[in-house]
Amino acid sequence: MTERAAATDRVLIWDFDGTLGYRPGHWSGAVADALTDVLGPHEFGPAKISDEIRRGFPWHAPDVPHPVLGDPDAWWRQMAQVLATAIGRLGVDPAAAAAAAERVRPHYTDLTSWRLFPDAVPALGALSGLGWRHVLLSNHVPELPEIVTGLGLGPHLEAIVNSAATGYEKPHPQAFRLALERAGGPSTAWMIGDNPVADVAGAVSAGLRAILVRTRPADGSRHVVDLAELTDLVSG
Repeated sequence: MTERAAATDRVLIWDFDGTLGYRPGHWSGAVADALTDVLGPHEFGPAKISDEIRRGFPWHAPDVPHPVLGDPDAWWRQMAQVLATAIGRLGVDPAAAAAAAERVRPHYTDLTSWRLFPDAVPALGALSGLGWRHVLLSNHVPELPEIVTGLGLGPHLEAIVNSAATGYEKPHPQAFRLALERAGGPSTAWMIGDNPVADVAGAVSAGLRAILVRTRPADGSRHVVDLAELTDLVSG
């Protein structure tokens, strides 16, 4: 293998939400906005909503594949049921809860609600310059490719592997296998993400090396605060 071929056989597998980008307010913010659409001003703040949406999402049961939800509308129909139930637990009337649940999709996927971390694009560019290729592996909504493209990450990524399309949530080992397949079976690969379970432990269980970013580990494992620090770690 030539030196150039060896360089391009190196892949970084990236998480998206919390690693490269984020949505201020997260899911609870989108639900709060949807409730405002239906109820007008209301008493339900993000913290109270967050307490009710900690279960029922596909990534809350990563050991259960869901390929039947590969169609975006099917995925959101399932989520609407989960969200309507959660909103109902807040004490909202069932009809209003169902109406608000249907409004979450446009709020959550609104591109203007998403942001990139300032170090994301510089890090991707610098690592590409060193011969690393990039694949995105995320537990996310069906509209992830449009969000990523709209934020300007498209040119940096060779593939987007999205749980909403594949039916496999990290840390399920099949999620990582699919990412490696989309990357062409590279000889060297790292997983980079902010979740110590879904990203790091899942990757390690799948035979990958992993780096925790933005989140301080409880066990002293490998991590960085700023993505600019990745160059030394993956090159070492």
